[in-house]
Amino acid sequence: MGKLGRKPYEKELFRLQGELVKLQQWVMAEERRVVIIFEGRDAAGKGGTIKRVTEYLNPRVARIAALPVPTERQRGQWYFQRYVEHLPAPGEIVLFDRSWYNRAGVERVMGFCTQDEYARFLHQCPIFERLLVEDGILLRKYWFSVGDDEQERRFRARLEDPMRQWKLSPMDLESITRWEDYSRAKDEMLIHTSIPEAPWYDVESEDKKRARINMISHLLSTIPYTEVKRAKMTIPKRPKSKGYKRPPRTNEIRVPDVAARLVE
Repeated sequence: MGKLGRKPYEKELFRLQGELVKLQQWVMAEERRVVIIFEGRDAAGKGGTIKRVTEYLNPRVARIAALPVPTERQRGQWYFQRYVEHLPAPGEIVLFDRSWYNRAGVERVMGFCTQDEYARFLHQCPIFERLLVEDGILLRKYWFSVGDDEQERRFRARLEDPMRQWKLSPMDLESITRWEDYSRAKDEMLIHTSIPEAPWYDVESEDKKRARINMISHLLSTIPYTEVKRAKMTIPKRPKSKGYKRPPRTNEIRVPDVAARLVE
């Protein structure tokens, strides 16, 4: 199938983003808790999809959790502990840009965890997620797939673009030489952690636009949200002045109007 054109993509994306706003209002009104996990190959389009999901949402309601490398103290904690504190309160949506599944992916492949720690994760993760679901959290897990040729093409595009070079790390490049290792790790992860209460959903991401539409559409289809009528608001009339006078502008340190030269 051919790539999705820009015009139909933008039209459908905008419609879906409108539905995401309705979902947000429902989550707030019903005090629901939603967790969305984004995992997948490096350069598979997770970040771009998260950006489109949250574009029109209230950042106080829909938060992105992208955790840094654990501190020394966190390494000694129960593995899931530092993720628990980022889980949503009632009326919140949390999008994990990578998650506790780091242990089943990069930590496993790169040797950042022991075999015992890895085995313990595979045992505890389904239990942990069942507890979340039993407690009422709506948990959705998406794996973004991309072929090796397309991944390398995206890496090269980032390498040549100074505005996106920050998105390319030595760890990303390492994934090229360890492609099959990551494939095996993903296969084993799915076997142990795709459970009925929290299954994995695969997003084919050779075409980023198509992947965004498919992922958002699927997410909306899995949550029984309804449109919440908002209280009608009116802008009040401004009261008459009580004699306030603004201080002279000469007392202010103003930002230079560098945009003026663009108008000229």
